Amino acid sequence: MSQIKVGSRIVYQVKSPTTFLFNISVAQNEHQPIVDEALTVEPFHEIQECVVSPLGNRLVRLSVPPGNLEVRYDATVNLNAEQVEATEVGETPYEQLPADVLTYLNPSRYCESDELLDFAMEQFGHLLPGYSRVTAICNWTYNELAYTPGSTGPTTTARDVLKLKQGVCRDFSHVAISLCRSMGVPARYVSGYAVNLNPPDFHGFFEAYLDGRWFLFDATRLAPVGGFVRISTGRDAADVAFSTIRGSATNVDMEVWANQQQPNDELLDPSNVETAVSSA
Repeated sequence: MSQIKVGSRIVYQVKSPTTFLFNISVAQNEHQPIVDEALTVEPFHEIQECVVSPLGNRLVRLSVPPGNLEVRYDATVNLNAEQVEATEVGETPYEQLPADVLTYLNPSRYCESDELLDFAMEQFGHLLPGYSRVTAICNWTYNELAYTPGSTGPTTTARDVLKLKQGVCRDFSHVAISLCRSMGVPARYVSGYAVNLNPPDFHGFFEAYLDGRWFLFDATRLAPVGGFVRISTGRDAADVAFSTIRGSATNVDMEVWANQQQPNDELLDPSNVETAVSSA
């Protein structure tokens, strides 16, 4: 178990009456018990918290008049990341997949897995099914794409990224998720805080369902998966945006942090970015 302090500070210039949905609170689940947390809004406005899925996703909603708005979230969590032997992890046969997992085989807004089936089979169809094949998909994504901030936008899909050959963390995850689904491996997008991510920011990674449970992966290799603290989980980034705005507001400043309190934990070693970690 590792104790992690995470948080974010987001500042907006609000131009007209606006309603925000913030998706920045740590997810509530047994793998990352929350020790303490606080959310502050300056100037003060009443907030409404909603738990929006069985996965523990949480949204904060508030409506504000024109002016400055600062939202800050702080939390301490006990992270229970389980290290496993990757060579022993195979794929779950389709007929044994739980009903709530099947949806993560389907194409989604940013992940056109149905259109990438032939490509995925050509690249990865000959490989041994299981954890090693998902790792190969991550390796291919990492080697073929350039991590280039600002190179993609909110409408960029996995197919677009494969043509551009560049993207950011959400794009790397969308490509890997699409290829996993094409190969019959359920995969879903995860947003979160990440220890040792440089520069600090909200991070996008993913989970693949193997051998009856979910495993964390990060095709960017920017941070160790043992230091990922989940915010939200969904089919792709469309389900987990950190901020959704109905009105008119401009983001003028943002800070994100994630710091480990027990520096000897090997799962959080910056050099250990490909450790096999089960998250469920």
